[in-house]
Amino acid sequence: HENLKTFIDGFHHDAHPMGMLLSTVGALATFYPQASNVYDEDQRRISIARLIAKMPTIAALIYRHNVGLPYNMPTNDLSYVGNFLSMMFRMVELHYEPVQEVERALDVLFILLADHEQNCSTNAMRAVGSAHPDPYTTTSAAIAALYGQLQHGSTGQAVVSMLERVGTVARVATFVDEVKTNGETLPGFGHPIYRHQDPRARIIMSIADEVFSVTRPSPLLQVARELERIALQDDYFVSRGLFPTVDFYSGFIYQALGIPVEMFPVLFAIPRTAGWLAQWEELLLDPEQGMVRPRQLYTGHALRDYLPIAKRRA
Repeated sequence: HENLKTFIDGFHHDAHPMGMLLSTVGALATFYPQASNVYDEDQRRISIARLIAKMPTIAALIYRHNVGLPYNMPTNDLSYVGNFLSMMFRMVELHYEPVQEVERALDVLFILLADHEQNCSTNAMRAVGSAHPDPYTTTSAAIAALYGQLQHGSTGQAVVSMLERVGTVARVATFVDEVKTNGETLPGFGHPIYRHQDPRARIIMSIADEVFSVTRPSPLLQVARELERIALQDDYFVSRGLFPTVDFYSGFIYQALGIPVEMFPVLFAIPRTAGWLAQWEELLLDPEQGMVRPRQLYTGHALRDYLPIAKRRA
């Protein structure tokens, strides 16, 4: 933990949380060089447990660093989620007691987000992992993919930005008309796999209500619900399978907890680490899996005569 604190202290306070997470997880490979022995079952078990355990610690350290608060260290008598909440939000309490509704909601959210087929970040985990580097390096590759603007964590940010742009419930219908006219993409709507409503979204909606019963809900929540109501009744969205996804409401839970939007992808990476590592070990132990090496089909120019540079036109 001291090494982690020292490492994170080296970042500027304006550094992007995902960049900090990517760098810190990659650096863990230098703290635990024995993790490179990926063929040793005991070492794999240690590395997997260590990574799953350290992700909430790193996330909380990043948050506290960026808001200028002293760090909180893990507490062994709390649950996985309760411990994360303590590291994030404990101030002067001798013993932090997480709010039960918040702890349960975040626990359910983490379970829902742990793994989801061959998405971009999981595919990156498997591709890099196929070369058999240590799991910290491999996980940092998955985090790099998750850093992208089209990935889940960034979608949560985009949903909040979209709703801020709409502003009020009264403007939702006009906004929907503008979206249809301009052919815009609605962040948080439409999933590449689910052609009907994302079943995880229904569960998140229900646990969001539990969180809002003990916290101050976002003023944009009613805007979101009106947007969802109109979209689910409009053939433009229904015929295209544009239903709310897991990202549409998860951001409201994070906002209700006072977590800034820049941290949304980091929170997504915490549970997804378990899924990434399960995929990594499955790949590693599969005797039919070799190193990923996609082939390319060249479709450029055919054979051409070489022309000296001096004779080429500018």
